[in-house]
Amino acid sequence: MFSGIRDVDWASMRHAYGSAEEVPALLEALRSPDAEERGLALRDFYGKVHHQGDVYPSTTASLPFLFELARDLATPDRDKIVALLVSIGEESVERCEIEYVDADFVGAAAFLRAHAEAFVDLAGDATCRVRQAAIPGLGLFLDDASRAFGLLQDRSAMEFCLRERLLVTQTTVTLAQRLPVIISAARAWLAGLAADPAGEPEFRLAALIHQARCAPDAISDDLVPAVIGLLREIADAVPPEQPWPEPPPVAPPAEDVPPFVAAAFEDLDRINRRYALTTDLLRTLHALLNARVGQRTDLLVEQLASPDPGVRLDAIRMADDLVGGWRGDHSALIRLIAAQLGASNLEVAAEAATLLEKHYPIAEPARETMAALLTGHGPDGWATPRRHLRRLHQKTAVALARLGDVRALPSLLMALYSDVDAWLAVQVAGALPQAADQLVPRLRNRLSNADLSKEWPSNPGGILSALAKLGDPGALPTITETLTAGTERQNWDVVKAALTALRAFGPAAAPALAAIRSLVAVDDTWTRSEAVSTLWAIGGDRDEVLPLCLALLDTFAIREAAEVLGQIGPPAAAALPRLRELLADSYEWNRVHAAAAIWDIGGERETPVVLSTLLQAWRENPATGNHVAACLKRMGSAAAPALPHIRAELARPGRGGRFGGAANDQEMLRDLAEVLLID
Repeated sequence: MFSGIRDVDWASMRHAYGSAEEVPALLEALRSPDAEERGLALRDFYGKVHHQGDVYPSTTASLPFLFELARDLATPDRDKIVALLVSIGEESVERCEIEYVDADFVGAAAFLRAHAEAFVDLAGDATCRVRQAAIPGLGLFLDDASRAFGLLQDRSAMEFCLRERLLVTQTTVTLAQRLPVIISAARAWLAGLAADPAGEPEFRLAALIHQARCAPDAISDDLVPAVIGLLREIADAVPPEQPWPEPPPVAPPAEDVPPFVAAAFEDLDRINRRYALTTDLLRTLHALLNARVGQRTDLLVEQLASPDPGVRLDAIRMADDLVGGWRGDHSALIRLIAAQLGASNLEVAAEAATLLEKHYPIAEPARETMAALLTGHGPDGWATPRRHLRRLHQKTAVALARLGDVRALPSLLMALYSDVDAWLAVQVAGALPQAADQLVPRLRNRLSNADLSKEWPSNPGGILSALAKLGDPGALPTITETLTAGTERQNWDVVKAALTALRAFGPAAAPALAAIRSLVAVDDTWTRSEAVSTLWAIGGDRDEVLPLCLALLDTFAIREAAEVLGQIGPPAAAALPRLRELLADSYEWNRVHAAAAIWDIGGERETPVVLSTLLQAWRENPATGNHVAACLKRMGSAAAPALPHIRAELARPGRGGRFGGAANDQEMLRDLAEVLLID
């Protein structure tokens, strides 16, 4: 085994994290009799040698030895080795036409195609899981299209398990897209399978969806009704719902692990799970339907009606993609998702709450359902050790708070009192200014006791942001003390957060001016920029602030300086020459901020160059849309030449604006709608 592995010059190669010298040890560990050692080696191989799909020369050099492992019947977990080979191959075939630095997609693809016969053998292996792992290789690596198609047809026979045959339909499309000579035959064969009443409804569903993949531009309006019919056949055979096993109780995160990091890893693990046999099929169909929001909604309505909790759970995640990426009236869908808050399966209920929290700007139709759930739980639900129930309660409370509903307050107070996931409560406390009398004292106390030597777990930045949004001037002494303490420790993250909070109070924060002025010359550019912005918002002395902003235009804080200069307006005319230079900057964000400042300073005479810059940047990077729209709104009637572009944006079904998502998209649409009123 592994003959010649020591003859490879591994030291001359690298992987994602450095020298590839450890690769032989990883390969040898993949056949260890110890399952834990094998699992660790496989994770390391994916994480280093095949990091995020990358293929390095060291990855290609590993392929002969991975094949040895896959062919050796004594190798444990052979299916995982075959799946690794296929994963390397998928990435290599897809990306081998593009040149990448330090990558070897071309070499890996060539090697795997030269060893395509191995996948033919593995696809006929006696072990079902090995066959399943190998089947995609028939579509990726065999260059004889007719032979590969014939092999796939052979493996669609009823004698093979359903999962294998589902893979056959998927792989047939992979083959047809790579070798289009068989695409007509593939479509006809898949159509026949979809119409064959002898096939299981899941198999016919797979054939129907993958047939559509063969000709995505020719999808008819009959596709979704046909899919819904098959989903109902599948649902009719679902056994009565059984309780899912209760997961282990929530454990506190490891010491020194920020709670938001632990939560992010838990979310990532959850998102990658598959709960039903149809999951990948329906995800594929939603991707094919793309902007057909109505048809996708009809499909989701059916998915959410399934008696199978796994199907409903997957449907909620697909609904997340739809409402997050596409505009439209999603109120009916939101109400159906809100109904899942009462599901007997708590994981389904928690997933529904997660969607409503994420997309809170469109969650209004769920408001009363969420409030009723919190009332039923009582505030203790926030800290329950039951994993799914805790997520259900917390996400619901956070969503309701984001809607400004004071009925979330008891849960937030429980979080702050118990210190259980208080960071989540802090994130949304600022959305409840009507409860400032109860929230501000608790937040001030947390801020006073925060450990400023590190950002987490005390989360001073989040607390400062919440206090700024609540707007209670009684918090100003505590914020100023935090600014001073952060400055002494040179904790610039805390200092910047404190400056931002003070800025929200405007002139009321004047007692902090001395502390702010001490920061306008610090070495950290971003802190200096934040201090200058705050100095202007509180002190309002343009003679003091203007020279500081002009200096910042020659740093990385161009956008922040331009924003303050725009607020100063015409008296900042001295900045115009430098701002005009920035209209030719290679970074579109700098151009947008410079153009907006030029308008605010120079007014209508600058209209042509400002509009040209804004619209060009918007076309180049749609994420600039919020900033462009805000400036166009300020321009009023001078923005008339942009109306065709605005109408095109309003007619576009996909969400836009900075970072996408409902909140930014709706803000941008409101600003653009105001511009349209000038017409």
